[in-house]
Amino acid sequence: MPTPNPAALEFLLTRRSRPAKTLTTPAPDHDALIQILTAAARTPDHGKLEPWRFIVLQPAALNRLAELARNRGAVLGHDPDKIEKVATMFASAPLSVAVIASPKPSEKIPEIEQTLSAGAVCLALLNAALAAGWGANWLTSWAAFDRVFLTEGLSLAPQEYVAGFLHLGTETSAPPDRPRPDLDAITEWVGA
Repeated sequence: MPTPNPAALEFLLTRRSRPAKTLTTPAPDHDALIQILTAAARTPDHGKLEPWRFIVLQPAALNRLAELARNRGAVLGHDPDKIEKVATMFASAPLSVAVIASPKPSEKIPEIEQTLSAGAVCLALLNAALAAGWGANWLTSWAAFDRVFLTEGLSLAPQEYVAGFLHLGTETSAPPDRPRPDLDAITEWVGA
């Protein structure tokens, strides 16, 4: 008979990301963040390749990325509102963790499995931060897919990319719940 963990299940059934624009200081300190990262790193990882890594972005780095987003957005010809939305995402974040997908060469583990593991790390980090009482949000944006931004802003290797920017801080207001998927519409039961 399984041993249930009702508190963990209740957390998962009611968890809700906090919009990044509602997060403020304080953010997790070093020790609190180490605990969150440790929990995230317990993600399933077929082959123990660790096909992901973390870049902790503190305020000075976030301001630098905001300016780079403004410059790159202009070069790319993006709409000014689209540019400023991304710049503000970085500039207003109290703390952010970039989860970097870093696929490893492997004959046994396909790259798609490594990509899925990087996504799982993002969700694990998000849930660990929320479980620890912090506000948290997982975002990407066009900047996460611009190779120049990734190289100049984060010094990523050519095979690396951003799986997510996890913004962490103190929530200023609890968000309302949102509609959830209709399980009957997305679930198929196969008996044979």
